[in-house]
Amino acid sequence: MRTVGVEEELLLVDPESGEPTALAAAVLARASLADPGQDVFEKELYGQMLEFATHPQSDMADLGEEIVRCRKEAARLAGELGSSVAALATSPLPVSPSVSVSRRYQWMAEQYGISTREQLVCGCHVHVSVESDEEGVAVLDRLRPWLPVLVAISANSPFWQGSDTGHASYRSRVWMRWPSAGPTELFGSPARYHRRVEDMVATGVILDEGMVYFDARLAQRYPTVEIRVSDVCLRAETAVLVATLARALVETAAREWRAGQEPVDHGVSLIRLAAWRAARSGLGGELLDPVTLRPRPAREVVGTLLDHLGDALADSGDLPAVREGVDRLLRHGNGADEQRGLLERTDSLREVVTECARRTQA
Repeated sequence: MRTVGVEEELLLVDPESGEPTALAAAVLARASLADPGQDVFEKELYGQMLEFATHPQSDMADLGEEIVRCRKEAARLAGELGSSVAALATSPLPVSPSVSVSRRYQWMAEQYGISTREQLVCGCHVHVSVESDEEGVAVLDRLRPWLPVLVAISANSPFWQGSDTGHASYRSRVWMRWPSAGPTELFGSPARYHRRVEDMVATGVILDEGMVYFDARLAQRYPTVEIRVSDVCLRAETAVLVATLARALVETAAREWRAGQEPVDHGVSLIRLAAWRAARSGLGGELLDPVTLRPRPAREVVGTLLDHLGDALADSGDLPAVREGVDRLLRHGNGADEQRGLLERTDSLREVVTECARRTQA
């Protein structure tokens, strides 16, 4: 059974005003004081963000429990400083984010200018174990057309600087401003993958391998494929659903490779369009079918994804939970739908943030 780990970025917010608060350094100091060896919480690009990482898990129920536990602990630490945490992929309220103190982040601020200043976005990265770089690159080549469906499922960023963006996942559009972000061409072998990464670093446009922001990549520190397209999900159960689908995508791709099935060679330009469509529509409109790259209702495209992953999900025992989770999302909506519903009922973005902070720990 492949193991799965999740990294989530949370927004630190004032529990009364809903505005982001730059307290990450203080929260991390409290975490280290309580547990000097803690390796769960980390700082991110901005002081208004807090990241945590789970341990590798093979059982998805255990993964869900750890995500909830980490969210609650983050909320406890923030609460001791008069703040709260919200699993929001963008801030609904206007904010001028402050870059965290580090040589790396200062380099990014100087190099990329306004693009860095407008990157207060929170994502969810899923690590799935692979046996080797050879298997990992084979998986990357076969994942590409399916990743936009994860964008639609996880979409949780309809608001930006006090306005409705018209997108379900505006975070993914902001993220694409980084020069190395987005889908990739087929690599074909580990040698070609690593040579491409080396060439990108050699341009000097990015600082190091850690800034190769492919939609999915080989992780630097772990024997995993890291899938990086998802918004941080408002509800922990949706994060587990995304992680479960990610594991099944990796397993299905690996099986295809072992069976000698060639990857679908969709052009990068077409996959970018599929990603844009997913970010715009979420689950509320049409998506591009991963096989044909023609528009179909989102419900049908999600069904195609489940058909594609059916054997892997059945073998891992995850198929009933995934079907239940997908049905629930299609009935009640994703995070973007919940946020818009809250605004419609309250007419207050502040109320949206404070209620989302509560739902983050539910």
